[in-house]
Formats: sequence, C-alpha cells, structure tokens
Amino acid sequence: MRVLRPSHAHSIFSATVLLMVSTFLSRIIGLVRVKYIVWLFGRGVEADAFNAAFVLPDMISYFLVGGAASITFVTILTRYRETGREGESERSLSVILTTMYLVLGAAIVLAEVFAPWYIRLWFNGFDAQKAALCVRLTRILLPAQLCFFAGGVFGAVLLVRKQFSVQAVAPLIYGLGTIVGGLLLEKRIGVSSLAIGTVAGAFLGPFLLNSVFARRAGTRYRMILDWHDKGLREWVRLSLPLMAGVSLVTADGWIIGHFASKIGGAVSLMSYAKQLFTAPMAMLAQAAGAASMPFFASMWSQQRRYEFAIGVADSVSRVAALGLLVASGMVALGQPMIDLIFTGGRFSSADSRLCAAYFAVFSISMFLWSAQAIYARAFYAAGNTMVPMVAGTIVTVVSWPIYVSLFHWQGAMGLAFASNIGIALQTVTIAILLHRRHMVSLASLDYAELGRCLLAALASGAAVWIVAWAVGGLLAHLPGAPSLRHTRWIDLAVLVAGIVAWLAVTKEVLERSGSALPKVAMKRLGLV
Repeated sequence: MRVLRPSHAHSIFSATVLLMVSTFLSRIIGLVRVKYIVWLFGRGVEADAFNAAFVLPDMISYFLVGGAASITFVTILTRYRETGREGESERSLSVILTTMYLVLGAAIVLAEVFAPWYIRLWFNGFDAQKAALCVRLTRILLPAQLCFFAGGVFGAVLLVRKQFSVQAVAPLIYGLGTIVGGLLLEKRIGVSSLAIGTVAGAFLGPFLLNSVFARRAGTRYRMILDWHDKGLREWVRLSLPLMAGVSLVTADGWIIGHFASKIGGAVSLMSYAKQLFTAPMAMLAQAAGAASMPFFASMWSQQRRYEFAIGVADSVSRVAALGLLVASGMVALGQPMIDLIFTGGRFSSADSRLCAAYFAVFSISMFLWSAQAIYARAFYAAGNTMVPMVAGTIVTVVSWPIYVSLFHWQGAMGLAFASNIGIALQTVTIAILLHRRHMVSLASLDYAELGRCLLAALASGAAVWIVAWAVGGLLAHLPGAPSLRHTRWIDLAVLVAGIVAWLAVTKEVLERSGSALPKVAMKRLGLV
C-alpha cells in the first residue's frame, strides 16, 4: 500500500499501473456521469447545448496555455531539479502562475462577453433556443480553466519528484463534481446544475488537491511579476508553439462539433461515443504517456539518447499492440455495451444504434491514438514543441477538407471516418519526424509483435462477433425472451460471453504465434 502514499517516488512501471487504475476508475465515474446526463436529457436540446459548451473553454485553454501546462512544466522543472536549482525553480513557478492568472483571467472575462457571437459562429446549426442555452452553460464553465492551469503547474511539481498518487486521485474528484452538482441542483436549475458541479469538481480536484500536496512537498507560491525571469521565458518558448498552432488531437472534437451541430442530436451522440471510446484509450495511452514523461525528460536532460530512443519505441510498440487487441473487442461488442450502459430515460434504442455505429468506427483507430500520445511526449520531453506544433497544424489544415467532404457525403458517420483518417496522418507524420531527426528510429518498433497482435485482434474480433450473435439469438428465442429484453439481461449475457471469448482467443493466438505478451502481462500483474 505504500505506493498509494502521496510522497512515494514511483518507478515507470508502478506509475503506469497506478495511473491506469486511476484512469479506469475515472472512466467508470465518467460513464456514470454520461449515463446520468443521457438519462436526464438524452440527445435533446439540453444535451447538445451542454456538450457544446465545453468547446470555447477548451479553445481558450489550448491557445493560451498550450493545452499542456503540466507537460511543459515537467520539462522545465526537471531541468532545474537535475541541475540543483530548486530555489530558482520555485521562484519561476510563482512568476509564471502570477502572469498567467492575469492573462488567462482577462481572456476568460472577454470570452464571457463575446460568448454569444462565438456560439452563433461555430455552432451555426443551433437554433436560437439551443444557442442561448449553450451561451449560459459556456459562461458557467469558463472559470474552470484557471483551476486546470494552476492544477497542472502544481501537479508538475509532484511529477518531477516521481509522485503520482495525487495525479491518480484528482480526476476522480473532478468526475464526481458533475454528478453531485446534478443530484443536488438539477430539479431547481436544470442542466445548469451539471455545469456548476463541473466547475466545483475542477476546483476541488485538479486545483486544490495538487496545490495542497505541492505545498507539502516544499513548494511555496508567492505573487511575483517579473517579465525578465528565465523560467518564464523558457515556459513561453516551449508553450508559444503549442499556442500558435493546433493539433488534430484536440481540434478533432471541435471540428466534429462544428459540423454535427447541423444535425439535431448529433453533437450529443458523437460526444457520447467519443467519451466511451476514450475510456480504454486513456488507460492505454494517456496513463502510459503521463507516467513515462518525467522519465523521458530525465533521460534526455542527462544525454542518455540511446535509452531515450529505445524507451519511446518500446512504449509505442506496447500501447499500439494493446490498442489493436482492445479495439477488436470494442468494435464487436459496441452495440450490447451501449445498450446496457446508455439505453433508458430519454435515450431510446434508436439512439443507441446510432451511437454504437459511431463508436465502432472511432474504435478502429485506437492503436493510432495510443501511439501518437507517446510520440508527442518524446518531442515534449526533449524540449521541442515547435516541430510537433508545425506538423500538427499542417495535418489539421490538410484534414479539414476531408471532414468537409465526408460530412457532405455520409453525414455524421462521415465525420467519424474523417477522424480516423486525420489521426492516422497525425501519427505517421510525428513518427517520421522523430525518425528523421534521429531521436526515435522507426526500425526500433517491434513490428513482429505488432503483427502478432493484429492477427490476434482479427481472430478474436471475429470470434467475439460470432459468439455475440449466437448468444443473443439463443436468448432471444427462449421462453420469456420479450421480458428479458426489457431487463437488459440479454445485453449483459452477450457482453460476458464476448469478453470471455475475446480473452480466450486472444491468449491462444498470441501464444501460438510466439508472443511473450500473455506471460509478461501475467508476470507483471503478479499472477505467475
């Protein structure tokens, strides 16, 4: 249990496991949160307005703080720590926080004023009622960005000390905020209660928890303004490229929301599908990326280039291989899973079928989202944010016509396919750039293991689909089947049978093809 202590210094493996468990719990809470929203509002006016209200706050955060406060701070603070300049590090942290409180605070005030014009421009498919509700919710959510930024800075202080326990708990508190806000206030103020709960969760989790334990670690914040501070200049140098450009990783959701606003309920359905898709993706890529970032930064600052390159390549190979395997089960079991989790209240079976179709298409690109998360952090750990910014901006510009054409051809489903094409371009581009700069060689990837996992994914996906079809058909013809359909027992039975089939076939194919993945996984988990 000592690994759960906030002061415990983790290894890269224990940090990855801890953050994967945290991410799993966070996504469970997230699913409860989405289920609660779905039950209350389905894909109606309130749901579309609430899901769209996050876009402007996210844009402000992305373009003013680079969308990655903790990542850039980890790089800077690691450099200070490795050279024994802890005092200078603390002063720079205070300067940067004070400066950004002013800048970000001013931006939030302006956004509060101009929110109606923005909503009318970006979500031009919303009618007057939906647009007005979206403006109100956006104005409530905007101040949360101050909490996220400050929390990211204080969290970086803990990350450079290899302390990950607070990072594991903070997202859980944030996720619960929306639910608690709804339970306490929904009957009185409607969907606005969810926005208020979200802001409260951002304050109590990402901000307050990180600031308290950063102070316990010895960090003291003082209000200081100094435009000549070296740490501030370094942070601006690293962050400006992230602010000046835009990565498709972030812009994908904005673009989908823009076009989906022209179809009633599509903003909500695609948002639900995307949130369900990101649950396993976050466990694979974001947890591994967040855990490995301080170690990559440390290797680079110590000139351990070979270890850095091999470490990044190994991480990419692992998360991409696991992404292939997980995606096979997600595609095959998407329909019963969404039926079981979301259907009910104001969310109908027809809504479930549409949402499941979007989810299946998104899931195909799981391995690409996982790989690019590690590749991007390789650049950040090396203190190079300019190259990924330029590359990401070019990919986003090139991808825009793809979204436009596929939306006009296939509607909302076309947006899901365009998202996959865009992330493929992003991943390949970043990988080639790392290779050409002799940072991480493409030859270092474990192509044999990736091939074995692809074979296992195809076999297990087909097996799961057959088992799900057979079990569903069998139960549907049993006496009392009509009542079973209304109790979701068929969906649950199909899910359990499918997961068992997926595990069995995946393990069998991997072992027969010579993969060490099953044995390594069981050993790491202490099962053998």
